[in-house]
Amino acid sequence: MEERLQKYISASGLVSRREAEKLIINGEVKVNGKVVTELGTKVTEKDKVEVDGVKLTKQENKVYYMLNKPTAYITTTKDDKGRKTVMSLMEHVEERIYPVGRLDYDTSGLLIMTNDSEFKTLLEKPSFEIEKEYHVKVEGLLRKEESKKIEKGIDLTEYKAKPARILNVEYNDEKTSTILDIIIKEGKNREVRNIFGAVGHKVKSLKRTRIGNLYLDIPNGTFRPLKPHEVKLLKLLALGKIKK
Repeated sequence: MEERLQKYISASGLVSRREAEKLIINGEVKVNGKVVTELGTKVTEKDKVEVDGVKLTKQENKVYYMLNKPTAYITTTKDDKGRKTVMSLMEHVEERIYPVGRLDYDTSGLLIMTNDSEFKTLLEKPSFEIEKEYHVKVEGLLRKEESKKIEKGIDLTEYKAKPARILNVEYNDEKTSTILDIIIKEGKNREVRNIFGAVGHKVKSLKRTRIGNLYLDIPNGTFRPLKPHEVKLLKLLALGKIKK
C-alpha cells in the first residue's frame, strides 16, 4: 500500500512527520538510491528509503488484544502434536502476535495477545506481581482452615506460593464441590491447581477473569482490541506507578 514519504519516515520512529518533511525538502532523503525533495512522493514497503545513508524500516503497528480462551487450546503459536492453538482463534489479525504468559490446556479465560515485545516482557516478569483473578471449582468442601493456609502462603513442591485471597466461597447443592474466586500475584505454571492440590482438593474447572485492571468481558472464544487506557493502566501497574 502506498503512503506519503514523510509518513513512512515518521512511522520508522526516526523523527516526527513535520521533521521528516524538513529532511525531504533539504535533500537528505533517498528513495531507491535517488534524492527525493517532493513532499508528495509516495512509497511502499518494497521501496528502499534512506536518511543520511541509513536505511529505514517501518515499525510494525503495535496491537493489543483480549482473548477469551476456551479450554482444549494450547497457549503457543504452534504445536508439534497437532493440537489447536490460540492462534487459530485470531487468524484474521494481520499482525504477528504472541500470547502474554500462558493458560493451561484445561484452563479458560482472559489471555492478552500482542506484538509489543516490551509490553509482553513487562507483564510476564513475576517480580511485578500484577493481580490475577480466577473463578475456580474444586472437588470437595473447602474448609476455612484450608482457605487460611492458602491465604498465608502455602508450601508447594518446588516453592512457597505467596499469600493469595479467596473470595465468594459457595458449595454446590449436592455438597460435593466448592466454587470460589482466588486472587494471586505470581501466576507460575499450574500455580492455582497446585495450591488447591496442596490442601487436598482437585481443580475441576479454572477460568481467569481478571489481570490487574483488565476484566474479562467478552464471550468464550472471541477477542477484542484493548482500549488505550487499558494498555496504559496495565503498564503503570507493572511498573509500580499506581497501586496494585
